[in-house]
Amino acid sequence: MRSPSSLVCAPALLCAALLSPCSSTFAAEHANTDVDLEMVTQIRQEGFHNSQVMQSASSIIDGIGERLTGSPNVKKANEWTRDQFTRWGLQNSHLEAYHFGRGWQNEFTSVRMVSPDFMELIAYPKAWTESTNGVIKSQAVRVLAKSSADLEKYKGQLAGKIVIFGDMPEVKPQSEAALSRYDEKKLADISHYEIPSEKPRFSPEEIKQRIALRKAVDQFLREEQAVAVIDASHGDGGTVFVQSAGSYKEAEPEPIPSLSMAVEHFGRISRLLEHGSAVELELDVRNKFYDTDPSAWDTVAEIPGTDKKDEFVMVGAHLDSWHAGTGATDNAAGCAVTMEALRILQALGVKPRRTIRIALWTGEEQGLLGSRAYVAEHFGARPESTDPAEKDLPSYLRKPGTPLALKPDQKKVSAYFNIDNGTGKIRGIYLQENAAVAPLFTAWLTPFHDLGADTIAYRNTGGTDHLSFDAVGIPGFQFIQDPIEYETRTHHSNMDVYERLQRDDLMQASVILASFLYDAAMRDEMLPRKPLPKDAVLPEEKPAPKSSKKK
Repeated sequence: MRSPSSLVCAPALLCAALLSPCSSTFAAEHANTDVDLEMVTQIRQEGFHNSQVMQSASSIIDGIGERLTGSPNVKKANEWTRDQFTRWGLQNSHLEAYHFGRGWQNEFTSVRMVSPDFMELIAYPKAWTESTNGVIKSQAVRVLAKSSADLEKYKGQLAGKIVIFGDMPEVKPQSEAALSRYDEKKLADISHYEIPSEKPRFSPEEIKQRIALRKAVDQFLREEQAVAVIDASHGDGGTVFVQSAGSYKEAEPEPIPSLSMAVEHFGRISRLLEHGSAVELELDVRNKFYDTDPSAWDTVAEIPGTDKKDEFVMVGAHLDSWHAGTGATDNAAGCAVTMEALRILQALGVKPRRTIRIALWTGEEQGLLGSRAYVAEHFGARPESTDPAEKDLPSYLRKPGTPLALKPDQKKVSAYFNIDNGTGKIRGIYLQENAAVAPLFTAWLTPFHDLGADTIAYRNTGGTDHLSFDAVGIPGFQFIQDPIEYETRTHHSNMDVYERLQRDDLMQASVILASFLYDAAMRDEMLPRKPLPKDAVLPEEKPAPKSSKKK
C-alpha cells in the first residue's frame, strides 16, 4: 500500500499543481470531503460477512445463461433482476424498452471432421447467421482473401463446399502468469494522463475497409453457393472468441452459417488442405431468429431519496453478453457487484438524501444501445450523423451530430458509476478528465487503501456505458480493475463462465461501490461537472408561477 504522501492527486497536490495558488472558491466548494467512517464500517461488515454477490452472479450466469441482446435469455435476465430488486425492497423496479431489432439464439451446434480422420471439433456459430437446416457433410476448401479482388480466383469452386477462411493465427506458448494484477508501476502508469492524440484511436478508413471486405465475402460465398464458412479464433488452448457475422438490424441480409473454431483444430484442417489431403466435415447448426418484437429492455430500480429525492446518483452495468460462454466476467460480474452494492445499502436501512438508481443495460455489446437509448429518453441526445462517408461505420464510431439537446433532468444527476472491466478488484477510478472530483474521490478511497484501492487517474477510459452519460455532460465514471484473465481468456469467449470469477474481488468491489454511492448521495452538493460542449442547447426554464396574493 502506498503511503499517504505518495498518493496520486491528493487534494493539496492537486491545488498546487492545477490552481497555484488555490482559489478560495475552489477551497470552499471542495472542503467537504469528510467520509462517514461509521457507515464505511457498516458497509464493510455487511459486504464481507453477509455477501450475496456470488449468489446473484450464479443466478444470472448459471440459472439463465448466455444473454445475447434480443434473445429470450436476456429478457429472462431483465425480468429476474427486476423481481430480485423488488424482493430486496427497492422501489420502482421496472423494465424500460427501446428499439433494437432482430433477436437470435443458437440452439444446437455439432462440428466434426469425418475424413481423413474422425475428430470432434470445437467451434461456435457467429451471431445473426443462418442454420445449416439439418446435418450437412461436405468437402472443406481453403480460401484466403485480403481484398474483394482476391475472391475472383475462387469463382466456380465453392458450390456445396465448407469454406475454411482466412490465415492461420500464430500460436505462442501460454504465459505462466495467466492471472494478471496491476502492480505499483502499472498503476502509476495508469495515473499519468494521456494527452489526446491527433490521430483517432481507430482508423475509420481501416474499419470501413474491414466491414466492406466482410460484406463482400458474405455476398460472394452466398452467390457461389458455399454451405458454410469457418474461420480461426484468435484464442488458444481451446478458448474461442466469437461475436457476430450477421446484423441485428431487420433489413440486413443473413450470412450463410458462419463459425469460429479453436485455433488448434483450425490449424489441423488448414495443414491437411495445404498438403493436398481431402477433408470432409460434418456440421449441424441450429440457430433461431426472433422477428416478432424488435424491442430490448433495460432493468431499472432505486432506493428513494429524502430531502434531495429529485436528484439522482446512478450506477449501472450491462446485462447482455455474447453467446459462446455465459457472460460471467462480461458482464454478470459487474451486474452482481452493482446489485450487491444496493443490497448492502438496503440491508443497512440507509435513507439517502439523493435517490440512488441502478440500471442494468442491454445492447452494450452492439454499441452501448441500451444506455444510449435511456440517456436520450431522459437526459439528452445528439442527432445521428448524416455524413454519407460514415453510413457503414458502427454508430459509436461516427462523428457526433449537432446540437446536443439537453432535457430538464440532465441537471438532476449528480454522477453515474459503471462496473464493466471483468472480475478483478477495484484499484481506483478514472476521472474522465474531470479534475474537480479528484479531492472527493481521493478521500472516498482512503478507507479502502488496505483493500488495494488508491489510484486516481485523470485519463479517459472508453468502451462501456459511462460514455453515454459523459456524452451529455453528466459526470460518468468507470473504475480501474485488475485485469485478471479478461483480455487473455474470458472477454467474449466460450471460457467466460462462473469458474473464472474471483469471489473476494467481487466482494471488495461491492463494498467500495456501495460506499461511493452513499458518499455521492449524502453530500450537500452534487458532484462537479466538466464544461458543457459549446453546441449544447439547454432546456427552456419554465417561468415561476405568478403569485395570486393581492397587494
